[in-house]
Amino acid sequence: MTRRFNKVALSINAHPDDAEAWNAGVLKLLKDKGYKIVIATMTGGDLGGCGMDMEETARVRYQEAKNAAAVLDAEYYTLGGTDGFLFDTKEMRLKTISLIRKVKAGVIFTHLPVDYHSDHRTTASIVEVAAMVSSLATVPVKEKPLSITPLLYHSSPLTLSDPLGSQITPPHFFVDVTSVIETKKKMLECHVSQIDLMRHMHKMDDFFGFVLEGNRNYGKMAGVEYAEVYWQHLGGGFQKEPQVQNDLSEFLIKKL
Repeated sequence: MTRRFNKVALSINAHPDDAEAWNAGVLKLLKDKGYKIVIATMTGGDLGGCGMDMEETARVRYQEAKNAAAVLDAEYYTLGGTDGFLFDTKEMRLKTISLIRKVKAGVIFTHLPVDYHSDHRTTASIVEVAAMVSSLATVPVKEKPLSITPLLYHSSPLTLSDPLGSQITPPHFFVDVTSVIETKKKMLECHVSQIDLMRHMHKMDDFFGFVLEGNRNYGKMAGVEYAEVYWQHLGGGFQKEPQVQNDLSEFLIKKL
């Protein structure tokens, strides 16, 4: 039996700019297919500023994230974790379950469990559990349980390697985002604060260009100009319908 899941795509990531960097192309394509888009971050990115304290950085990055989400007419939420000090706690799991239920997510995107960044890996752990139990009435949150466990997908940063640089499992599929790359670029450019941060941390003069170059590299693997890569979470406890793949079939590429 093929089921149809609620056409609400929720992208939950660790920091402001993560959804824009790794996932914005597919979010735009799904919006064009009639999905409601919701973007959320576990933290306010409050360590990610230059010349500002954590409180001011969080304010600036919140507004940047709101502006980026507005490009897709998307809602934006932040769940109150601390950048660089994100832990998988009962509190964060319950907040995430509440959000999943509140927006009635049918499809969820998050980081890889073997992502390069500790906050990203922690986010993946929290989201996996929260998605799995979001349909259970016994969870102690006020929001009503979902009628079915949502589909879970993982996006990738700019390399297919784990924290120690080893090759990770090949993606389940690539998505050609060439037609929406200008939208992705517009969303990225809302995160002005990250230009100075990337210059300070990584001596990187063109942060936005660096992200787009990563999409070009994935595009070369897939035989298109720009691509994003994804894995569907097919482990026990999760639905396995390829809804995103079917809805984006004309953009889908299954090759390395």
